[in-house]
Amino acid sequence: MSARPRVGIVGTGFMGGVHARAVTAVGGRVTAVLGSTPARTAAAAARWPGARPAADLDDLLATGLDAVHLCTPNHLHARDAERVIAAGVPVVCEKPLATTVADAERLTAAADAAGLVTAVPFVYRYHPLVREARARIAADPDAGLWLLHGSYLQDWLGDRAADNWRTDPERGGATRAFGDIGVHWCDLMEYVTGHRITRVLARFGRAFDERGPAGARTAVATEDGAVVSFETDRGAIGSLVVSQASAGRKNRLWFSFDGPDRSYSFDQEDPEQLWIGGRDATTVLRRDPALASAHADRFDPLPAGHPQGYRTCFEDFAADVRAALDGRPADGLPTFADGLRAARISAAVTASAAHGTHTEVPT
Repeated sequence: MSARPRVGIVGTGFMGGVHARAVTAVGGRVTAVLGSTPARTAAAAARWPGARPAADLDDLLATGLDAVHLCTPNHLHARDAERVIAAGVPVVCEKPLATTVADAERLTAAADAAGLVTAVPFVYRYHPLVREARARIAADPDAGLWLLHGSYLQDWLGDRAADNWRTDPERGGATRAFGDIGVHWCDLMEYVTGHRITRVLARFGRAFDERGPAGARTAVATEDGAVVSFETDRGAIGSLVVSQASAGRKNRLWFSFDGPDRSYSFDQEDPEQLWIGGRDATTVLRRDPALASAHADRFDPLPAGHPQGYRTCFEDFAADVRAALDGRPADGLPTFADGLRAARISAAVTASAAHGTHTEVPT
């Protein structure tokens, strides 16, 4: 691999920009870009100095790349990832890895067989206090976590006129709110606690049955929100509320993992503190590299009182991808295996909501 990884970005919208900034921040080079139209491709190449506009995916792959980041609408992920894998190039794919479990399984197997580095940006894992919670729970065999609950609430689709490709199941997939943000919460819960979801009971709901501007509204087929109860392989029960139409909530991913002696609570809109509850006393742990465990320390570069957030998490994710490309796989890097896990949970939740029954999740 070159001293500075050469990266191609497919998809030039919001997420493409996030990926490009993170790649550059950790010393990579965006050397090729591909958008949905020639005009969007050219505009992205102009924004990212040194990037060559590609005519198509084959043209992008022909430029000689160390990795490709796929930041396109969901229905294109499996098709494009398969072609990148066939070309022998490591791939970072936005979630969902695929809109079906079968496609996610096929991609994971193909990448493993080729020995390629893969990643899916479940970047909330990279909050220092998330790592701190994980380390403390792992070091406490008597924690006895039995109730795992939380939510991920947004409001960006709270306007009836708001529309987006994600509301189209042909492009976004069979689940929208859960598949877009609920899987982030599930990944975080399983990563922090070590529990695995084994069975779900889900209910989907919509704020609006039609969307779009007045006079041109179309029926909505996917959910604005979900309520999911679940069980884990360690005997815990849990619940998750997901919404993309809760006024005032921008990106409130919150969890509480509760045991009889200690509970751990974190809110990603206030990521500088971890609430640790006890029966006799409660501690609010502030992010501080001077106090961080070894598991959290490498994600904690700023002095206490200087807030870190989503952008820092994404840069830490990109740094772990670069380390993996250099042959130094980092603990906690989410890979295609985690993308497959998310696809299986999404499929179970969607089936449960459709049939009104408990649905098993393969572990």
